[in-house]
Amino acid sequence: MAIGELCTLAQGPLRSTSEAPPAHYILNIQQFSALAKHDIERYESNEFEAGGYKWKLVIRPNGNKSKNAGEFLSVYLAMADPSSLAPGWEVYATFRIFLLDQNNDVYLKLEDEMTNGRRFHRLRREWGFDKFISLKEFGDSNNGYLLDDNCVLGAEVFIRKERSKGKTESLSMVKDAVTYKRTWKINNYTKLNAECESSNIFNIGDHKWKIQLYPNGKGGIGGYISLKLALADPETLPSGTKILVEFTLRMLDQLDTRHYYGKASYWFSASKPEWGWQKFITHGTFFQTNRGLLVKDVCSIELELAINGETSVFG
Repeated sequence: MAIGELCTLAQGPLRSTSEAPPAHYILNIQQFSALAKHDIERYESNEFEAGGYKWKLVIRPNGNKSKNAGEFLSVYLAMADPSSLAPGWEVYATFRIFLLDQNNDVYLKLEDEMTNGRRFHRLRREWGFDKFISLKEFGDSNNGYLLDDNCVLGAEVFIRKERSKGKTESLSMVKDAVTYKRTWKINNYTKLNAECESSNIFNIGDHKWKIQLYPNGKGGIGGYISLKLALADPETLPSGTKILVEFTLRMLDQLDTRHYYGKASYWFSASKPEWGWQKFITHGTFFQTNRGLLVKDVCSIELELAINGETSVFG
């Protein structure tokens, strides 16, 4: 079963009748048979509010066949926007679903036996009744549920409790990540005298980045150039945030296409804000006049970056 789809009530529903209409929502469906005619297997009502949350009624006019309920009308209550809940936040709600007997002006009422309520959250948004009523009983005009091809359903929802499950980690992977390119041109390279030179800060994927170059190697290793990708402001990341980045850093050969490059995949975070190569290239290779890595005292570095996932922690 896919995440976010319905979960069926394990226990049987309590059936009763009520003269009072549903307190929170009424759905009047005219020309009910047209739903099946147009192959509408699932109909979601407009949103309604109850208990401080927004809900929808979900109707399967020909039953939920994946639950072997093809001979029944299936009806469910769904949270309209579960993504608005913070990860780890749960809402326990009891609910009743109504069907009007138009002959006698009373409602058939089904409610769950779980008196403490069903648990709604971001990954479980829907509860209800696979076998709300048989299509044979529903379609019999003597019962008054479907008259002149019209029916009336309704819902009541009552919040029992709300709570957080504690600390929750959410990992969001990107199926088809976009690759971004940035180029950093360094003029007057031989006049650089700082231990670390940084590119201008640029934004990719809601985060700020920079390229760092150490002309004489990071930590004074000597004889090498160090090259790294770094988060520009790691201190602003929420605790527990990690960003999975696949990136390539190239020192461009301006005379030919023999670029010098390194490729990596790394989880960036506030505690691990940079990654790259201590010994990216030797001075001997970099300063070779026939390599084209330094031409007229200009060096060009190209970055390709794709964000493949991000982890957040809540609670």
